[in-house]
Amino acid sequence: MRTALSSVLLEAPRAAAIWLGLLGVVTLAVAGLLLRPRFFRSDAGTRIREAALPSRSEHSEHRRDQERWAEEVTVAADRADATARHRRDEWLAAQDEAEQAWRAYEAAEADVRRLSSAAGMPLPQTSRTPAEYADRERWLHRAALDAYWRRELSVEQLSDVFAHRGWDPRLHPVEQELMLRRAVRDHLLARQRTAREREQTTWRAAELAAAAARSLREEAVSALLPAAGERESVLPLTTPGTAEQTREIPAVVVGRAPVAAY
Repeated sequence: MRTALSSVLLEAPRAAAIWLGLLGVVTLAVAGLLLRPRFFRSDAGTRIREAALPSRSEHSEHRRDQERWAEEVTVAADRADATARHRRDEWLAAQDEAEQAWRAYEAAEADVRRLSSAAGMPLPQTSRTPAEYADRERWLHRAALDAYWRRELSVEQLSDVFAHRGWDPRLHPVEQELMLRRAVRDHLLARQRTAREREQTTWRAAELAAAAARSLREEAVSALLPAAGERESVLPLTTPGTAEQTREIPAVVVGRAPVAAY
């Protein structure tokens, strides 16, 4: 009994020292937790945010894809601009052609009105001989051929003149000239209508090409703009002792505008 008691008394100071040390460590930990809680708090929100955000490799790959897409859209926009300019030049040329055709038709219509007014006057009397009829026929053929070379008659109309389909070479040259001027007027009117239709078609093509070029240019500008800065946090986090805060994440739609192929 005496030996056991002496051993306990010998170990008591050592045990007390150990307990006092443990108590001091706990006290320091509690004091530190109360004074500086951020040093000991497990930052779970940071780890969750880092896991939610893309890695550097993924971000670099995404950035390379954006730059590649911006280059492709820029090239397509340049080609669309060139196509739009070409379509506009075609429209301007068709517009000039339509205006020239209209002026030619107006001149032919004025000739028809002038000759129609003169047709009421008595025709000069000529001898009706085979030679006279041959001269009238030659005059008609020569006048029709000259009008054809001036692009005032079509090939079909010239063939009708030489085949005497609807044409009487025995008529007086004044009457033949009136018929010829009427044929020229009809041909120029048909050509003016064709030129006007071509002008309308080229105008619509130019408008479509310009709209496609504008769309591609806007897409190229948006692709070349720098990406917006990332948010500091992508998840709503709360901290002890503070009110709950939330942050809305804007919806970003990434897409490609329709590209017209040429």
